[in-house]
Amino acid sequence: MAFRANLLQRWLVAALALLGLVVSGGVWAQAQPVKVAPDLSLVLARSDLSPGWVRTVGGTRYVKVLIMARSTDTSLASLRAQVLASGGGVYYRFISMQGLSATLPASAVATIAARSDVLYVVPNRPAMRLQSVLQRASGQADLAASLGTAAGVDGSGVGIAILDSGIDFRHANFSVAGKTARVAGAVDFVSMRKLFVEGGWRVGSDYSPSTTSSIDGTKYWQDGPQLAPKAKVPDPYGHGSIVAGMAAGNGAHQSPNSSGIATGATLWDVRVLDERGLGEMADVLAGVDWVVQRARLSGIRVMNLSLGVTAWESYLIDPLARAVRGATASGVTVVAAAGNRGVAADGRLVYGSIASPGHDPSVITVGAVNLKGTEVRSDDVVTRFSAKGPTRGKLVFQNGAVLTDNLVKPDLVAPGNRLVGVLGSDKFSTQSGWNALARTYPALTQVSGATQQPDRELMQLSGTSIASPVVAGTVALMLQANPGLTPPLIKAILQYTAQPLAGAPLVVQGTGMVNVEGAVRLARALRTDIGPAIEAGTLVAGANLLAAGASMPTPSSTLNGQVVPWSQVVTVGGARLATGPALFTQFQPVWDPTVLWARRAVLRSAVNFQPSAKGVPARTVPYAVAESSVGAQVIVGPGVQLLDPAFASLGGAKGWFSTPVRDLLATASSERRNTYSLSQGIVAANGALVADGVLLGQQLILAEQLILAEQLILAEQLILAEQLILAEQLILAELHRPDPAAAVDQAVAGEP
Repeated sequence: MAFRANLLQRWLVAALALLGLVVSGGVWAQAQPVKVAPDLSLVLARSDLSPGWVRTVGGTRYVKVLIMARSTDTSLASLRAQVLASGGGVYYRFISMQGLSATLPASAVATIAARSDVLYVVPNRPAMRLQSVLQRASGQADLAASLGTAAGVDGSGVGIAILDSGIDFRHANFSVAGKTARVAGAVDFVSMRKLFVEGGWRVGSDYSPSTTSSIDGTKYWQDGPQLAPKAKVPDPYGHGSIVAGMAAGNGAHQSPNSSGIATGATLWDVRVLDERGLGEMADVLAGVDWVVQRARLSGIRVMNLSLGVTAWESYLIDPLARAVRGATASGVTVVAAAGNRGVAADGRLVYGSIASPGHDPSVITVGAVNLKGTEVRSDDVVTRFSAKGPTRGKLVFQNGAVLTDNLVKPDLVAPGNRLVGVLGSDKFSTQSGWNALARTYPALTQVSGATQQPDRELMQLSGTSIASPVVAGTVALMLQANPGLTPPLIKAILQYTAQPLAGAPLVVQGTGMVNVEGAVRLARALRTDIGPAIEAGTLVAGANLLAAGASMPTPSSTLNGQVVPWSQVVTVGGARLATGPALFTQFQPVWDPTVLWARRAVLRSAVNFQPSAKGVPARTVPYAVAESSVGAQVIVGPGVQLLDPAFASLGGAKGWFSTPVRDLLATASSERRNTYSLSQGIVAANGALVADGVLLGQQLILAEQLILAEQLILAEQLILAEQLILAEQLILAELHRPDPAAAVDQAVAGEP
C-alpha cells in the first residue's frame, strides 16, 4: 500500500509539473518526463524506417511533427523562430491548445524538445474514420408521447460540426423543401493543406501569423473559410455523409426511413479526411480550431469526431485530447467514437483499446450496440468490435517510470450495427459517381426496399463511428430543449438516463445505452441559465439547478411499450461512480466546462477571448486556451453518493471487467452500506482531493498486475513488430475482425 501511495503521489506531482502547473523541487525534480514520442524516437534512431510523416529532401531527412507547448506567450514567437532557425517550417499555431504544426530536420528534434516551453513532440500521425429503426430503438420516436405539446424537439437552432470526410449536401436527407439549407457551411482542410503548404513539406516559412486567412486559424472568425457547399464531389469517401445522416438526416420522405436523431439541426461540414478516409492529426486539430473560433458566431454547440488515432500518450499530453478539452472549455460538447479495436483475430475481447481523442475525460465517448434487427431494446447487446476501456494512454519518465491513465471509458453506447443512412455521391448522383466505400464494397449498398434514386441513395454501415453521431444528435435535442446545459452536465445526463444492458461490465458499455427520451426529459427539468451563470461566476456549489416548479423526473422511460430503467449513475473523476438526485438538483462545480477532474488531477482551462471588433461582441471568439491547476474549492458538493464501497465489495477494479453494470447497481441499491454519502463534498486543495475531511482513496484505480491477469488481452498486445507499427495502414488498422459466430457483426457491414 505504501508503494501504491508513493506511486500515486509521484503521478500527481509529475503530471502537474509536466503541465507547468506546479514548481518541482527536491526529489520530484528527478522525475523528468520523456518529451519525444516513442514512435518518433524510433524513426530518428533508424534510417531504414520511413512512415508517411518522414521524407528526405535534398539529402536532409525531415519529419512532420506536432510540438505541444506551455508558455505565457500565446503566440509562441520564440519557439517558432527556433524552428525556422533549425531549418524547419511552421504551418499552424493552434487555438484550442498551445502547440504548432511544423516540419523539422530529424537532427533538430532533440534540440527543440529540450526547450523549457516544449511539453512534448509527436509525429503528425495519420488519422482515419473509425467507422427509422434508429429513431425507435434510441427512444427518439417516444418524445412525442413523453413531451406532449412540446414534442417539436428536433434539434432546430442547434449546429452540429461533423469533422470527417465531407457531407453530400445535395442528398434529400439534408434538404429543406428542395434547398440545401441544412448544411450551412463547409471548410476543407485536406485541400487547404495541399494547396497552401504542399502537403506540409515546405521549410523556411512561418505561416502561423500569415495574412493568408485560409491557413491562419486566428482569423477564422473574421474572414476565414466559411463556404457555401458547392463541391462537385463533397464526400468522395462516403463516411462523413452517413455519419452526418445519423446525427441529423431526415429520411422520412422515402421508405425505408433513414432518419437520424436531430432532423432539424444545422450541419457544418469540416472536412479533415481525404478520399481514402485518411488524414493528418494537424488537419483534425485545425478543424477543431475552426469550430472553436466559429462556434458562438454560428450556433455550433456540438462537435462529432467519428475518427481516431491510437492513444499512445496520456490525455494530459495527447494533442487531440488537449484540443478537444479546449473546445469543451469553450462550451462545445464533443462526442467521439470509442473505436473498433475491441476484439482480436482469434475472437477474444481486447481491453484498453479506446482511441484518441475518445480517451480524454472531457469527451463523451461512445461504443456501439447491435440492435439484432429489432426496434425493442430487450435483445440489444454491445458489439464485440466496440473498443473497451480502461484508457491506456501513458506518461513516460526518463527514470523509466510509466504511469497509465486507467480512466473508465466508454461513457455510454448507442446503436452502431447495420444502420441504414445516406449514400454520398457526386453532383450527377449516378452509380459511377457513388462514394469510394459504396463502389469498393457493393454489399453496403444492398439495402432492402431502397430504390436508389438520385440524391436519395442509401447504404448501411456499422461501427462506433455510426454510434457516435447518434449521441451527437441526442445532444442537439437536449440543447434545443435546454440551451443552458454545459458539456459535462450533458454527459452526466446522458449517463444517468442510459439503460444498462444485460451482461456487459462498465468498461464495455459505460453506464448503458443512450436513451433519447430520458435525456431530453431530464434536460427540460433543469433551469435554462446554467451555462451563462457559470460563465458569469454567479452559480455557487449547492445552488438549485431545477427549473421553477420542476422536480426530478421518474427514473425510467417507456420506449416501444417497454419500461426502461435508467442507470441513475454517472462517472466522476475519471474513475468513480456517483449517484443521487443531488447530482442534478444542486449545482456541482464539476459541471463547469472549464474544470476537469480525472483521478488525482484537477485542472482548469482559461479561455481567452478576442476583444469586440467588426460588430462582434467581446467573449464571443476564443483566441487561446491555457490550463492550470485549480485553487482550493469544492468540486462535488454534499448529497452526492459514491459507489466506491459497492465496487470494492464486488472485487474492486476486477469488477470493471467481470461485474455487469446491472448487478453493480442492484448491489448498491439493495445494500445502502455499499454507498458513501458525502456530507461536506469533495474539495480540491493543495494538490490533494479531500472528501469530508478524509484524503480521497484510489481503490478504483486499476493495478497493473490486475490488468495483466486472467488472460485479459490488452491493446498493447495487438501492436506488431516495431517495423510494422510505423506503417500507416497498420498503426491505424481498425482490427475489426469479429467472432465468426456473430454473423450480424460481419465486417462487410462494418467499416472496411
